[in-house]
Amino acid sequence: MRRLFFCLLAVMTFQLSAQTATEIIQKANDKMQGESNFAVMEMQIVRPTWTREISMKSWARGTDYSLVLITAPARDKGAAFLKRDKELWNWQPTIDRVIKMPPSMMMQSWMGSDFTNDDLVKESSIVEDYTHELMKDTTIRGYEAWKIVMTPKEEAAVVWGKIEAYIDQKDFLQLLFKYYDEDGYLINTMVLSDMKEMDGRVVPTRMEMIPAENPDQKTVVIYNSLEFNTDIKPEFFSIQNMKRIR
Repeated sequence: MRRLFFCLLAVMTFQLSAQTATEIIQKANDKMQGESNFAVMEMQIVRPTWTREISMKSWARGTDYSLVLITAPARDKGAAFLKRDKELWNWQPTIDRVIKMPPSMMMQSWMGSDFTNDDLVKESSIVEDYTHELMKDTTIRGYEAWKIVMTPKEEAAVVWGKIEAYIDQKDFLQLLFKYYDEDGYLINTMVLSDMKEMDGRVVPTRMEMIPAENPDQKTVVIYNSLEFNTDIKPEFFSIQNMKRIR
């Protein structure tokens, strides 16, 4: 009888874990994004023989709206990227032109970095577009972490064949993401670190994207400031505002 009890308990624990994998991803995503957010960031594109730096501001509301403005260097200043639902536009002030970017460009490099256009505007939602499965717990840089495998839903228009997420079990901090293609090959690894308090919540303020085929290069994004649940209306995310935002 006692053995039966522990067997039933083990089954119930497994079922509960399977049911909460999506909740873990949801909580980790909500902590990093909030209902809306405004961020000031720096990006460093690191290559073996050179480094390029880009400064930018970003505004986001949920997963449907985002706007990124380049503030430096001078040659790129004023360029902007706008996402509304599933559509993505790029404003290039030097040629006075708005370009609508097709879905086929989601996997292309953003501004010459190791981030893709999909990474930039979060075209896909890690909560809604994937199923989530809890795997064996692990330790990441001293943090006890959940390992969660995310598999795209059949109807989801996503660029990755699989994503592995590692989430801190105590504070739902995003620690590590591994991105695989449809054939199961590792393409990129994103390391999140330098935990700091931003607008009342502790979040990672440094992201490093490292391509598997070129481990001697990387792109680093550093959050200088991050504000959550700001009063940003959907009307803010318009082509007209993208062209005049500063």
